[in-house]
Amino acid sequence: MLVCGVDEAGRGSVLGPLVVAGVLIDSSKIRKLSLLGVKDSKQLSSSKRKQLYKKILSLVDEYYVVKISPKTVDYSVQKHQLNNLEAKYMGKVISKLEPDLSYVDSCDVNPRRFRKEISRYVKNGTIRCTHHADSRFPIVSAASIVAKVSRDRVIERLRKKHELGSGYPSDYKTMKFVSNWIFTKKEAPTFVRTSWKPVRNLMAESALS
Repeated sequence: MLVCGVDEAGRGSVLGPLVVAGVLIDSSKIRKLSLLGVKDSKQLSSSKRKQLYKKILSLVDEYYVVKISPKTVDYSVQKHQLNNLEAKYMGKVISKLEPDLSYVDSCDVNPRRFRKEISRYVKNGTIRCTHHADSRFPIVSAASIVAKVSRDRVIERLRKKHELGSGYPSDYKTMKFVSNWIFTKKEAPTFVRTSWKPVRNLMAESALS
């Protein structure tokens, strides 16, 4: 039986893409995945994630990664449809990999509702959607790592030109960069999500200054 795990990275970030990743593996090899020591990517150091990323890709049968642009994220946030956006792309990842069974980490408070939304985009196979799937199921942990490393590579390329910090709105360095850019150029960088409240506030302040 072919089993798929799906997870995202960068949902809460104020900049860069929202990344959705899926990994596909024969159920007979899931124990090997566990032996690699996969965990929720947030519990691992950057160097450990990179090490596991290579091992995961050499073990799994297939994988698929989708990067959703800040502009697309903004459009969905403005329509209060961020969960729908994530479900849509998770469904696309599952459809691409064509598993018999998929495990998905739910971003919705109601996993059943989220599973139903994903199912709109998937023709075949069973979907199991739960909270904390990235720490409960090795296959989702693997997807979490692939998503995180894929997103980190995008952010690392941006860091070669800009002082970005972590990319999250709680980070002073990140928001200082965003603020300086907006007040200097009277617009946000294309890689920043303008639908996020801290950015909207900065844009409003800039317009008044």
